[in-house]
Amino acid sequence: MFVFAILLFIAAVVLFFVGRANDSRGLKFGALGALLAGLFSLIVSMTYVISAYEVGVPVAFGKVGQPMTSGMHVKSPFTDVTTFSTRPVDLNLSDKDVVEVRSSQGGVMYAEVTVKWSVDQAKAVELYKLAGSEDAIQQRLVYPDSREIVRNVFARHTSEEGYASDREGINAEIASLIKERLAPRGIDVTTVNLRNVKPSDALQGQIDRKIQQEQATERATEASRTAKAEADRRRIEAEGIARANKILNDSLTDKVLMNQCIDAYKEAAAKNPVYTVPCGGGSSAPVIVDGSKR
Repeated sequence: MFVFAILLFIAAVVLFFVGRANDSRGLKFGALGALLAGLFSLIVSMTYVISAYEVGVPVAFGKVGQPMTSGMHVKSPFTDVTTFSTRPVDLNLSDKDVVEVRSSQGGVMYAEVTVKWSVDQAKAVELYKLAGSEDAIQQRLVYPDSREIVRNVFARHTSEEGYASDREGINAEIASLIKERLAPRGIDVTTVNLRNVKPSDALQGQIDRKIQQEQATERATEASRTAKAEADRRRIEAEGIARANKILNDSLTDKVLMNQCIDAYKEAAAKNPVYTVPCGGGSSAPVIVDGSKR
């Protein structure tokens, strides 16, 4: 636009002198029109509008100026302005960009991660010096740093923690490290989401075998626990019977046995008369029971 304005000024001068030489009012009016158009083009080339949710970085003759916020700004015609969007941008590490990671045990897994980031207006100049454009920020800074941190974090955890037991902890650790790495560069990371972790085929086979071994161990443990409980029950039952027998043996004296024998034969004699009862033992005299007497 600035070059166009210069050309219009040149055309206005040429038309003015030619019109004056030929005393042509038409050429003089043409020179006036070219002059006005040149002035308008010059004004346009010296103004720049920064849209909402953008920040501009002016560069003139290789020198980087202060960031330009949203609104209209006056600049030198020789100043180029590079704009960066301050809206959040999603970096999706999935599909062909999925991160292949290894656990501390050597197991291979595939992690899908989403990093939401945006440009810090106050540090737009530093970002321009590091990357040069908005696309370059993601490709040169956010993308490689995020992949590196994801790999490093998974390398400090076991395979089981990575795909199952400690997913939330790993997600929080990745988010903290990415924010810490990119914040000094002018990149504000708002959220990091570890969406999915898929074990490799080899690791999945190891997981299945481990689950089968754990299930077999649980079944064997349960069988052993049941057998032990049954053995304890039988031992307690045997001990109870033994104690009962001992108490019974201690209480069955000769006199008690004699009385029980007599009572038994009294009950029998009620139906069948008995004359002698062999309740005595050794030198004891036989017991005579008359069944006819009730």
